[in-house]
Amino acid sequence: MAGKATFFESSLSFPSSRNTQGVQSASAGTSRFVPLSKAQHELDGSAQALDQISRCFNKLRSLRPSDSATLKTELNLLFDQLISENYNSGNHDNIQPEVVCEMLMHASCLVPLSQEHLIIKLSQLIHQLLNQLQVIVDEHTLDVLVSYCTHALRTCSSWTHPEVLLALSSLVYGNGSRCHRHLPELLGLSGILVNYGDPSQPDIEIRRSAVHCLANLCLSVAGQPYLEEPYKGVCYGILLRTLQSPKPPDVEDIVFCTLLQSALKGMQYFCNGGKWKAVPNQDLGTLLAVLKRFMFYGLPGISVEMPQVLYPAPLPQYETIPAAKPEPSQDSTCTCVRNTSIKDVWKKNLIILAWSLGSQSASVTSPSGVTPQLYPSWKKGSSDSEFSDPEGGMQSKLRLYQARVRQSALQCFLAVVKCVEKRILYGYWSSFVPDAPGIGGPPPLTLLTIALKDPSPKVRAGSLQVLSALLEGSRQFLSTAEDTSAPRQAFTPFSATLAASVRELHRCLLLALVAESSCQTLTQVLKCLAHLVSNVPYNRLRPGLLSPLWKQIRPYVRHRDVNVRVSSLTLFGALVSTQAPLPEIQLLLQQPGSTSALSTPGISTPQELSHNWRLPARRDGEASSPGGVEGGPEVPCWLLQLCVSLVTQPREEPYSDSDAGGSSGASLEPSPIRLEALQVLAHLMKGYFSLAQTSLLELGQLSARCLKEQDPSVQLHGTKLLEELGTGIIQQYRSDANTPPQSAKCVPVCQVVEFWSDVLGAPLISALQNEQHPTLQTSACDTLSSILPQAFSQLPVSVFDLLSFHMIFFDVMFVADTANAILTALDDRSPNVRAKAAWSLGNLTDTLIVNMQSVGLEFQEEFSDMLLLNMLRSATKASGDKDRVKSNAVRALGNLLHFLQPVHLGKPVFEQPLQEAMRALIDTVRGDATMKVRWNACYALGNAFRNHSLPLGSAVWSKEAYSALSYVVTSCKNFKVRIKSAAALSVPSTRDRYGDAQQFAEVWRALAQALEHSEEMEDFLEYRYCASLRSQLCHALLHLLSLCQPDDLPVLRSSLSDQSRPVLQGFLVSYLSNKGVTLAAGVDGAAGEEAGDHALPEDAAHALDTNSKSDVCLTVNLSFESVAEGSSSAQKRVLLGTPLFLV
Repeated sequence: MAGKATFFESSLSFPSSRNTQGVQSASAGTSRFVPLSKAQHELDGSAQALDQISRCFNKLRSLRPSDSATLKTELNLLFDQLISENYNSGNHDNIQPEVVCEMLMHASCLVPLSQEHLIIKLSQLIHQLLNQLQVIVDEHTLDVLVSYCTHALRTCSSWTHPEVLLALSSLVYGNGSRCHRHLPELLGLSGILVNYGDPSQPDIEIRRSAVHCLANLCLSVAGQPYLEEPYKGVCYGILLRTLQSPKPPDVEDIVFCTLLQSALKGMQYFCNGGKWKAVPNQDLGTLLAVLKRFMFYGLPGISVEMPQVLYPAPLPQYETIPAAKPEPSQDSTCTCVRNTSIKDVWKKNLIILAWSLGSQSASVTSPSGVTPQLYPSWKKGSSDSEFSDPEGGMQSKLRLYQARVRQSALQCFLAVVKCVEKRILYGYWSSFVPDAPGIGGPPPLTLLTIALKDPSPKVRAGSLQVLSALLEGSRQFLSTAEDTSAPRQAFTPFSATLAASVRELHRCLLLALVAESSCQTLTQVLKCLAHLVSNVPYNRLRPGLLSPLWKQIRPYVRHRDVNVRVSSLTLFGALVSTQAPLPEIQLLLQQPGSTSALSTPGISTPQELSHNWRLPARRDGEASSPGGVEGGPEVPCWLLQLCVSLVTQPREEPYSDSDAGGSSGASLEPSPIRLEALQVLAHLMKGYFSLAQTSLLELGQLSARCLKEQDPSVQLHGTKLLEELGTGIIQQYRSDANTPPQSAKCVPVCQVVEFWSDVLGAPLISALQNEQHPTLQTSACDTLSSILPQAFSQLPVSVFDLLSFHMIFFDVMFVADTANAILTALDDRSPNVRAKAAWSLGNLTDTLIVNMQSVGLEFQEEFSDMLLLNMLRSATKASGDKDRVKSNAVRALGNLLHFLQPVHLGKPVFEQPLQEAMRALIDTVRGDATMKVRWNACYALGNAFRNHSLPLGSAVWSKEAYSALSYVVTSCKNFKVRIKSAAALSVPSTRDRYGDAQQFAEVWRALAQALEHSEEMEDFLEYRYCASLRSQLCHALLHLLSLCQPDDLPVLRSSLSDQSRPVLQGFLVSYLSNKGVTLAAGVDGAAGEEAGDHALPEDAAHALDTNSKSDVCLTVNLSFESVAEGSSSAQKRVLLGTPLFLV
């Protein structure tokens, strides 16, 4: 490449584009000077810079290797001129990476290894060009220049090594995997970087440069593989030893900080290189202990002696904190910088706030005792900038570098959180999250300590980012937290400890919210609170955690910074969506809104906190009153009014420069604000629809307005809101065993018709036809599915010609056209499209079953056999796709197998697809898919068993189907899947469909074993389904008893052990008692014969006995007898043998 002269042609690489528009022609009539605009100045400066660099590059290209002094002089001048350029400015954006690579390779040919001064300058040029121009060199340039640097490190004097290593670090940046040819020389047993980066290296500059080089080797850019083993492990070992080694006594603090920063950055790159793997030399506890130590590095007022290793434990490992040395300068600056009256107001507010947070207020005894724990230390004597050190000089600079170390440690910790499995990481929860305020002693050193006490807003924001990552997806871990029961004196259960940790998180984050002044950090506080609220089980905790938070965040909706406003709305969305409906949130929503608090930027005082959630609990008939007062006028929810105004009303005042995203109108709120407000409305409709139903028509008009806007994002959120509104109406009318629809305050059908008539017009049609935004089309289709069926037929034809929409599914041609379109979409390359297509296919096959039951044989005969065959094959193929496609594909398979008729099964073309479909369902039931997929597969098998035309019991796949369901009902850890598999096993209505006696006994044995062990579970969360599982298993067992024949008795008898019989008897008796069946005392002898004389219906239970009366092994005498002839609901009595299972 160095020989390509055209590569350095000025006319090709650097086109001259000098601007001459600023000076007009020098004629007599036009001698006036016209000043250049700012853009013209920048364009002219860029052209001059490119011309100058082009001349230097061409001059350098013209040089040839020699030993003359002239060459050395010219190289010195060229290098100095190129190094003096500031490539960070926008004047060098047109320099191509290929030009830089070619120039550097040519320069390396001109500088021999004997010219150490020129090597220094060439190394500086390499580092400056690659860093400031952000160039990642190609593989050929990498190979040439890395070889040059390694040879220089082997042969040149040690005083050149720091600069050469710095150039090497720029070369290998993001190229670790492409340096495979040089990795043995760099990271081998006696590699250059291994020796220079070792803590025993006496030269701190060489060591720092080598560690920086190691860090860049661990980095991998997108699309490139990570550094391979064992070299990746070598880098980890050097970086960890660097972080564990103490500061040498002769090294300056600032220099050591830069070394630590490079090592932490390298560890961050290492963790970004894939999932964490537990290997002997990479212990997670050791790394976390190191990171925790540097999270507090140089923090004023804290001296930390951390343990060498952190262990996963439910209780924290206490750090040794020696007595802090007095810092008179820091205390003295407090009175100088911060006015005393302002500080007193902050202390007073925070004291009152601490008292309002519940049980934690017991730790507050006096204002003087509160200051060290509640008042953030960075508020004392610090301005809103990074630091305010009146002494200036090196001390301020040192604090800045120490803050960068803490920030790097938190960034590395964030990478650890992302690469380590959460279930492993939660073992170290107590080491980073407090569980108590720390009464009577030093507070625990956790992430909240940094968020409250670190003087750097960037470090505070970093700690909150880590905490947010820990909280994200922690719902299952935090679900064990509980403090509603009475406290135990003997020991504290883990659930109570975790609940205390949750309460402490709320307390500290609320303090951070009140005290924070940086807009960027304040945004992180709100985001962290949103993650916390989304994952905490508030229904298992004492109420009162959310009320103070709710009161404090309300003013931030009108904050001057747009990011803060968006984050506060996100937090409101989390509050109204978590475990909705929560009684505490419901009462807060019913409170009247304070216009003064919402229109004034800032924060409300802690004195305004109230505890209205402590109002007496409402009766069921009162719970749905939006007004909050029985018999009073229904007042619209204040949060609803706020969000509607944010979407529709113009903004009242200018905001900060951080307003981003623009808006559809110049006077409206920025788009992020409006979109977040629409999302809060959607969450509100989903969880608290009864509080918002009085504004139904207003919200419908809001959705229609959003659909008319030009921004597709606003249109999409408008359709989402419309869908939630429709779903909320449907749920009100949905029949419930406890709350029938007529007793609930449902929206009148006439109002529902009016609502849909307003929105089912041109706006929704435009969204349905918007082919440029398929997501919007999908959401619009979902909206149509949320129309209340009772209101569907009353919609006027002029709205959307939907009056006959419900009839078209009885049209065979329409169903066929829809099926063909769905089958085409099932072959799409996009998994999102295939998932939606599978969902549509499941719904369409549901329609086939409905038509089969309502229309009858006529619809089945008109439906195309070939189309049905294609649907069966496509659904079978889709059942092997991703889980989100598979879950609906197996549902469609069950419907199709149910739909098949003897005319189809008699054709040879259906034989193999039928077997493949059953095989797909069986494999899905037995497979390792998600529980939702396996639940659907069990449901699909039960659906297929309802087809009396299928050769169930005689076909080859019958035994495998029963075996798969039997396996699931006894071994699946998810009880909902077990319930559905037991339901499928009880579907066959005749004995012959269970196969031979051996197959029948296997089903019986599986159900009996599942019932016997129904109280054994791996996950405590499955306990809530335990009763439903036992009920379904008892139903299935009694169903089998009603079908069994005398030939089945020997095998059934052998399947019951002495231990299992009383257990099963207890469960069956309890089940029958709960069903309202009167259990008579067991009878034998003459009484038994008398009981057997009753005429039993054919579908009643049989008397199961053995032929040998002298060896009775199993006696179950079940007969049904009406106790009240002629009564409308005849109670049935079951006569049981004595005992039920008699040996």
